[in-house]
Amino acid sequence: MRNKRKIIHIDMDAFYASIEQRDNPTLRGKPVIVGGSPQGRGVVATCSYEARKYGIHSAMPCKTAYKRCPYAIFVRPRFEVYKKVSYEIREIFYKYTDLVEPLSFDEAFLDVTENKKNIKYATDVAKMIKKEIYEKTGLTASAGVSYNKFLAKLASDYNKPNGLTVIREDNAQKFLDSLPIGKFFGIGKVTQKTLKSLGIENGYDLRQMGINELESIFKNRGYLFYNLARGIDNREVQPHRERKSIGSETTLTENLDLEDEKLINILDELCEEVANRAQHLKKMGRTVTLKIKYGDFRQITRSASLTNAIYTYEDIRTNIFNLFKNIEHNHKEIRLIGVTLLNLINNDEVTNITLFEYINNIKTK
Repeated sequence: MRNKRKIIHIDMDAFYASIEQRDNPTLRGKPVIVGGSPQGRGVVATCSYEARKYGIHSAMPCKTAYKRCPYAIFVRPRFEVYKKVSYEIREIFYKYTDLVEPLSFDEAFLDVTENKKNIKYATDVAKMIKKEIYEKTGLTASAGVSYNKFLAKLASDYNKPNGLTVIREDNAQKFLDSLPIGKFFGIGKVTQKTLKSLGIENGYDLRQMGINELESIFKNRGYLFYNLARGIDNREVQPHRERKSIGSETTLTENLDLEDEKLINILDELCEEVANRAQHLKKMGRTVTLKIKYGDFRQITRSASLTNAIYTYEDIRTNIFNLFKNIEHNHKEIRLIGVTLLNLINNDEVTNITLFEYINNIKTK
């Protein structure tokens, strides 16, 4: 029988803002917002924990952030500095394992089941990595340790900043049972609303639902939710993976007409699932594609190329439904429908390009 994996998820604490506070001691302990000018069209790239107390978060318009905290200090981003520090941190990871899956500048999964230093316990590896990061960069990181990626990521977010949380097999179910439903991977605002209408508030409530019931409501995502409620995630850490697209499709339990409300609801859920995956992977896309397969197995696709990369549920839904409403009604029923986000860009690249354009009030051509 294969040994359980030992997975660490490292997430830097308020990465950009922490670098600014490190390099400028006068900013320490103060609400710092990295982004554009509150007088312009800038958005928040990230902010310090002192600023987060006011409900400020990334992608929020700087004007809104200013209203919430008028004495916050706005700092223009220095992307080359952030990239350099990110590479320094990544070099620390490779001292312990080659199985490193970077998700962005400030976040990565590490598989340390068999590590280069032959350290028995993953918790000890996480402690050493956190210590090295601080000694090398002066920055803190939060770490989550568990036997799969889903639980490791939940753990790293549990006790920020500068936290270290371990989820073992013997306490995983207790942890998941008490977890609010919105914290589960793949469950966004729309799905959360559906679940709450069914009385599902946390992981325990979700675990009481049978797989058939979940699949009848959420189609192919029902199996995912069933497994996550039980802490099951068999994904491997994949180093150097170049993801080309993020998509979700489902074969309908019954063929549906183009104007059927059930089909509209399913398409809505697919948009949400793609958005959740994009945000989880810290990716954005410049192309959306709608796929439809009819009852006679004829298939069509419709795509839209976008000026600015997108990743939110609202943006994906708007563009997909623009494509959907222009599908010719040929009175043929549909048996499969899918949504895909293509021409992906890392969130860091988007921050460098799209955000920079907003910050400087440059209209994208």
